[in-house]
Amino acid sequence: MRWVRAVAARIRRGRASPHALYDFHREHGGKMVAFAGWSLPVQYQDSHMTSHLHTRQRCSLFDVSHMLQTRIHGKDRISFIESLVVGDIAELKPNQGTLSLFTNEHGGIVDDLIVSNASEGFLYVVSNAGCAEKDSAHMQEKLQEFRAGGRDVALEVVDCALLALQGPSAAGVLQAGLSDDLSRLTFMSGVSTAVYGIPGCRVTRCGYTGEDGVEVNLGARGQAVELAERLLQNAEVKLAGLAARDSLRLEAGLCLYGNDIDESTTPVEASLVWTLGKRRRSSMDFPGASVIVPQIKGKVTRKRVGLTSSGPPARQHTPILNLEGRVIGEVTSGCPSPCLRHNVAMGYVEPQYAKAGTALRLEVRKKMVDGATCRMPFIPTKYYNVK
Repeated sequence: MRWVRAVAARIRRGRASPHALYDFHREHGGKMVAFAGWSLPVQYQDSHMTSHLHTRQRCSLFDVSHMLQTRIHGKDRISFIESLVVGDIAELKPNQGTLSLFTNEHGGIVDDLIVSNASEGFLYVVSNAGCAEKDSAHMQEKLQEFRAGGRDVALEVVDCALLALQGPSAAGVLQAGLSDDLSRLTFMSGVSTAVYGIPGCRVTRCGYTGEDGVEVNLGARGQAVELAERLLQNAEVKLAGLAARDSLRLEAGLCLYGNDIDESTTPVEASLVWTLGKRRRSSMDFPGASVIVPQIKGKVTRKRVGLTSSGPPARQHTPILNLEGRVIGEVTSGCPSPCLRHNVAMGYVEPQYAKAGTALRLEVRKKMVDGATCRMPFIPTKYYNVK
């Protein structure tokens, strides 16, 4: 996966030397597209539908090295990250992680991210590639503030490959290359270990598909090809790209930053209240708390909902109307569901229309189609939790 950093001018002039992973994708039939400043495989030789269903039925390997990976060091690392996010990071056990949100003073979502409390004494943060520059600047600004106040905290951007193995057989495939017992690694927990003999890896049981799976951070990008090739020797594993990743996350009811959430959206509007730590709600010490917390028991002007529809699929920016023909919202993501074989979408509607089962209409290609709100996820998620 030679991730071509879009220093776009260098790429156009051909001065950016190929990276082994980029060559790996091309050699395996990857159709490369520009995405968030990187060159990424949108799909491989298999169709989008085939890749999607293979992930649900067996397992697929995704290259997600474009994600921003950051380590936060220092004795004040917990208070540092809690000054930026809505979650209760202090309560995380060693090697436990959580989804959280960067928020601004107006209550808007700056980005969504995963924060893990690594047992080695740092926080491991994975955030979106499309927000990498913004997130880095956001953290650096707060870092300078903390250091000026004599606080002990440091940031380290991790330039490492990140591979995601997702699907019902993912754990079995990876277990063959681990000495650690994966059955003891629950959803959103991680461990530092060797993977198929490659030392210095961090394995986290998480993903963006709604399936059981893992993400493997490798200490060096060059070793990612070695691991990918080793995993592909197993007949259970196939490569999958951005197209399948998007439809899989939509079926799982997961937000895509820039589509479904952004700085104009609050966690309450986005139906992400569960990311707000109970202690943090009480202390109201996170950015935008004065806006967000009152919304929990108060009113908002819109709510994120799941949608189903007939006819051609509703895509981003499709108007949502009530049965009287008044526009009441807009679709933020949508596609035909490969598993359900009907259209699914998510979007925002006025709160009185948010109840599941509410009949609506959507304006698709200047024609009205029937739709309805529904609960998400659209298909049951299969995250691994020991009961």
